[in-house]
Amino acid sequence: MTPVELDRAIRRLIESLEPGARILRIEPLAPDQSLVDETGKLTGYGAPLRIELETVRRTRRSVVLRTATANDFGHDRRSDRAQGILLSFDTFGQMPGHVRPIDVGAIDGSGRLISLKEAGEFYLLTTWTDGALYVDDLRRIAHDGVAQPQDLARADVLARYLVELHQTPGDRPAGYLRAIRDLLGHGEGIFGMVDGYGPDVPGAPPERLHAIERRCFEWRWRLRSRTARLRRTHGDFHPFNVVFHEGIAFTLLDASRGGQGDPADDVTAMAINYVFFALEHAHAWKNGLAPLWRRFWRTYLDGSGDGELLDVVAPFFAWRGLVLANPSFYPALPARDRDRLLGLVERTLDAPRFDPASVEELFA
Repeated sequence: MTPVELDRAIRRLIESLEPGARILRIEPLAPDQSLVDETGKLTGYGAPLRIELETVRRTRRSVVLRTATANDFGHDRRSDRAQGILLSFDTFGQMPGHVRPIDVGAIDGSGRLISLKEAGEFYLLTTWTDGALYVDDLRRIAHDGVAQPQDLARADVLARYLVELHQTPGDRPAGYLRAIRDLLGHGEGIFGMVDGYGPDVPGAPPERLHAIERRCFEWRWRLRSRTARLRRTHGDFHPFNVVFHEGIAFTLLDASRGGQGDPADDVTAMAINYVFFALEHAHAWKNGLAPLWRRFWRTYLDGSGDGELLDVVAPFFAWRGLVLANPSFYPALPARDRDRLLGLVERTLDAPRFDPASVEELFA
């Protein structure tokens, strides 16, 4: 937006909020310019403007228009910046002695400032797709104990889709650091999953979860230098987010976490489900879910040429294992199977390199 367009947009906004008011001056509030010692602050998280105006009663007052700027401190996505602005509007007025919120809004494509002051929760409208969730296939295979030729073909096409998706590199190294940070610290990540267990979950006592969490934290420092691995990712590539049509055609749902990260995220999110659906149906492993597990890994590794994947997969596998073992998501999972799943997570975190064949011992 040019300075002239911004000026017009601000004047329209002020007129809607304070009819008849006249803007006297608009000036940027610059960051701290006192960089004469170690206390000088170079930058902040926004680009505020002070707007001085005269009301219809000839009184003068100033308001501040705040917008958020992109940076690598958790504000790189537009949704991050929207979240920060909305949280400020919701909380400024609750703080004693704090400046008061007047309005909150968005800037549309034409530069118009749109008020959201009266808005509540946000919504998203999408297209619809017919078909059946991939989870239906896995439940059938777990029941029947046999993978059909189409099941093998579907495992292949899902792996090949990821190979193609992951060919696109991310846009900046800090995006990888963000992805690894979110893997651990986000409410939907490892720490959030651990917090969702409660103190007395059979097979998952707090001391066990604490030990898993510590192992995962150590993995952050093994991964954070591997920024060249940043790729376009789906972010939640599991059987409840894949809708198959006839044959091997499919449509995806609910891409998450900003669309970029480590390819290991997508690969483990899908692959671990072949193990999960066999936990209560051990008879289905040999001729049903094991062929899909092996086929998926082989197709992806051969197609991607990502020889490093098995070196970095452990914390992503742990995250997905913590989700599947979490009673908040799968309350009917027996304690024995939760214990087996977390045991696999622990062995994976402790191994120097992940071996897909290591899961075979669960069904020996």
